[in-house]
Amino acid sequence: MNTAVDGRKGVVRSAWWGLGLLLAFAAWSMQAHAQAESLPLSLDVKGKISKTNDAAHQSYHFTEAQLLALPVHSITTATTWTPRSTFTGPLLADILKAVGASGSAVEIHTLDDYTYTIPVSDCDRYGVVVAYSMNGRRLKISDFGPLFLIYPRDAFPDELMGAAGDSKFVWQIKALIIK
Repeated sequence: MNTAVDGRKGVVRSAWWGLGLLLAFAAWSMQAHAQAESLPLSLDVKGKISKTNDAAHQSYHFTEAQLLALPVHSITTATTWTPRSTFTGPLLADILKAVGASGSAVEIHTLDDYTYTIPVSDCDRYGVVVAYSMNGRRLKISDFGPLFLIYPRDAFPDELMGAAGDSKFVWQIKALIIK
C-alpha cells in the first residue's frame, strides 16, 4: 500500500468534509437571517384601550391577518432615509379605533428598544399610516420594517422637515401604548 497516496486521499477527504460543513453552516446562517428579516407582521397595543384580546397582558395583539384586514391607505412622500416612495398600510387612526383607544398620546416602541411619543391629534391632522410596504414590497427589518410610521412630509414640508419632523418617522415598530 502506498502511504503517500493514502495520505493525500485523507487530506482531500478532510478538505471536502470541511467544505461541506462550511456550506451547511452558510445555508443555515442565510436561512436564519432570512427568517429574522421577514418577521410576520404583528403589533401589540395597550394602555388606555377598551378592547383587548389578550386578557393576561391587558392588551390587544394584532396578528398579520388582522393588520392586513384593516383598510389600506397609502402616502407617497420622501423621507430623510428614502427617496420619494409610496408607503402602504392601515391608518394609525384605524388601529386606535379598533382597540377603543381613549388617550391623547401614543407611545411607540420599536424592536431596538427606541421609544417615541406622538399626539393622537396627528392622526387627524396628517392621516398617519403604519406602513408595512414601500413601493409594493413588504418592509423587512433591514429596510425599516416590519412596520414604519409614515407622515405625508411632502405635503407638510414646513411642519415635517428637519429634526423635529424626522423624529416622527419611527420604524421597526412592535408596540403602541396609549397614554
